[in-house]
Amino acid sequence: MIIKNINHDFSYQTEKIALTFFPLEKLNEGEDVVVITKLENGVISADVKCFSKTVSKKRIIKQNEDTQHCISVLLYEALSELTGFKPPWGILYGVRPARLMHSRVEKFGEEKARELFREDLTDEKKISLAFEVMQRENRIISLSKDNSFSLYVSIPFCPTRCSYCSFVSHSIQNAGELIEPYVRLLCRELEEIGRIADNLGLNLETIYFGGGTPTTLSAAQLNDVLSAVEKNFDLSNLRELTVEAGRPDTITQEKLNTLLEHNVSRISINAQSFNDDVLKAVGRKHSVQQTLDAFELAKKLGFKNINTDLIAGLNSDTPQSFESSVDTAISLGAQSVTVHNLSLKSGAYLVTENEYFDIARKLETAYMIDFAYQKLKKCGYNPYYMYRQSKSLGNLENVGYAKEGFECLYNIFMMDETHSVFAAGAGAVTKLRKGSYNHIERIYNYKYPYEYINNFNEVINKKSGISLFYNA
Repeated sequence: MIIKNINHDFSYQTEKIALTFFPLEKLNEGEDVVVITKLENGVISADVKCFSKTVSKKRIIKQNEDTQHCISVLLYEALSELTGFKPPWGILYGVRPARLMHSRVEKFGEEKARELFREDLTDEKKISLAFEVMQRENRIISLSKDNSFSLYVSIPFCPTRCSYCSFVSHSIQNAGELIEPYVRLLCRELEEIGRIADNLGLNLETIYFGGGTPTTLSAAQLNDVLSAVEKNFDLSNLRELTVEAGRPDTITQEKLNTLLEHNVSRISINAQSFNDDVLKAVGRKHSVQQTLDAFELAKKLGFKNINTDLIAGLNSDTPQSFESSVDTAISLGAQSVTVHNLSLKSGAYLVTENEYFDIARKLETAYMIDFAYQKLKKCGYNPYYMYRQSKSLGNLENVGYAKEGFECLYNIFMMDETHSVFAAGAGAVTKLRKGSYNHIERIYNYKYPYEYINNFNEVINKKSGISLFYNA
């Protein structure tokens, strides 16, 4: 995609809006898609082309109008006409729309905040969703204090890799021999982080084990890592401990008992779909029955807070099949259901001229997202956190729904960047925030397990940045 910006400095905004419509296009490569915006003598114009189709728009900027906003709106309108599709979040491209709603409400009040979203061409349903999520987020954010922090533990291994996955995860077939040394070093990193947190007098609010699939580890390995957490952190004020059990085919009674022994309060058994044909199509190597069995086992053993994930827009899924998946998640008694919008992988979608102008899949996915909202709300689940990804089908949102009192606190603290999140393991990113200051600093661990293992001394040395940040 070629983007040209003439006589103005709003290239960041025009690139983001163009990528909203063409998320898999690489910038400055090829000429199938061309976007030109121009400012000249008080007139703005947008000329857009996709293969043989072109659209041109222009308008005069009125006195006191925001030029950047005007160019963004004009470009959105031109691209909407070109593609026949209107992304429901309008010209907004941020990850955290509820956070934007919060800042606008705080500054201007609810009515004006909603009006600003309308001026950004946001669909009315999405405006209401952002406001609703903001209200629920704010109640949980208020629990955090100036000395609060959360802990993220990365287990970047899976039994196999699913075709849609964009996370740093490795199949045990390719990286299984790394698990044992990885666990050993992860426990050492947790020891170092715990020492730093104790010296700084910080209060641990939530812990989240993610990946990958943490239950790829054996029961003994899970015990080692959870014991390292218990040994090195003060858990007296801990509000929540979540472990992504993730793939149902990794869940055993022994592993679940290990989690219970370490007071894990929340687990996630991620169905993604309750349709075997869809699971097979996306390389998800488990069956619907395994998901159902894992749920029943977890409930029988005593877990009171179980989440499941669903993905809207998966290959071969249909609106009817997705509806059935939502209904099944509800019937299982999941305390929370997280509905993701499919994140596109480069080269997987929109590769021919016909596909650029075929919006059927986007509209189907939008229907799925809306159905989930309506059905889950009706059944007592409320949207409590939300985020967006740049390469998502139809530029839609990911939303966590929960019954009252079963919200995942970590998800909100992390998404809002409410307080520091200390992170351990490969691919983990420590995010540092002090008190009420909005400034965030990051400490990156090595991305891949073999890098993490081979450069572990540097991983530990970089953790000194936590103390430097807090003592500055």
